[in-house]
Amino acid sequence: MKVGILGTGDVGSALGHGFIALGHDVKMGGRAANNEKAAAWAKAEGAHASHGTFADAAKFGDIVVFATLGSVNPDVVKAAGPAAFAGKVVIDATNPLDDSAGFPPELLFKGNDSGGEQLQRLLPGARIVKAFNIVNNDLMFRPDVKGGPPDMFIAGDDAEAKKQVTQILNDFGWPRVVDFGGIKSARWLEALCIIWVLGCAGTGNWRQAFKLLS
Repeated sequence: MKVGILGTGDVGSALGHGFIALGHDVKMGGRAANNEKAAAWAKAEGAHASHGTFADAAKFGDIVVFATLGSVNPDVVKAAGPAAFAGKVVIDATNPLDDSAGFPPELLFKGNDSGGEQLQRLLPGARIVKAFNIVNNDLMFRPDVKGGPPDMFIAGDDAEAKKQVTQILNDFGWPRVVDFGGIKSARWLEALCIIWVLGCAGTGNWRQAFKLLS
C-alpha cells in the first residue's frame, strides 16, 4: 500500500515509520519539496520512504494521513488540492489547538464543531476517520505502557473506511479499537486530547493512554 503523510513533525515521522515497518511505501509531504526534515526522515527510513510537497504526498497515497498542526489544515488542503483526496480514506491524526494563552492549550473548536468535521467539509469527496489523536507520538506504533495494551478511539461517517483504519490500527499494535460513531464525535475525541495533556502533565508521565474497562 502507498501512504501519503502530510506533515513533517514528530507525529508524521512516527506514523510514517510505522507504515514502513509494516512494509508499506510512504511519501512525506511538506510545504516545500526540499523540506529538510522530510528529506532527513526519508534518508533515515530507507528505500520505502520518499518526500515531496503536500500535493505530491496526497496524490501518492492510497491512504492519506493528516499529521499537521490541526489549525493549518485548511491551508494544507488548499496546497495539496482537494481533488487529490477524492474517494480516499483520510486519517485525521490532528488536534486543532490554540496555545497562544500558554499551557494548557485550548481547542479552536468547542462544543458545536471540530477539526475532524472541518476536514470532512473541506474534503467532501474523501472518507475521513479520526484516529491517533489521543496519544503521544511515541506510543502511536506498537504502544507499550503499563496496564496495556491501550485502546484507540475513532470516529467517521464511512463504515468501510473505519473498518480499514481499524485494521491499520490493529497492525500498528492496537488490538482494541472503539468506534465512537460519526465524524461529529471528533468533537469529543479532540477534547479528550486536552484531558490526556492535563493528566500527563499532572502526573509527570507522558507515556499514558486510554482504555475502556468493563
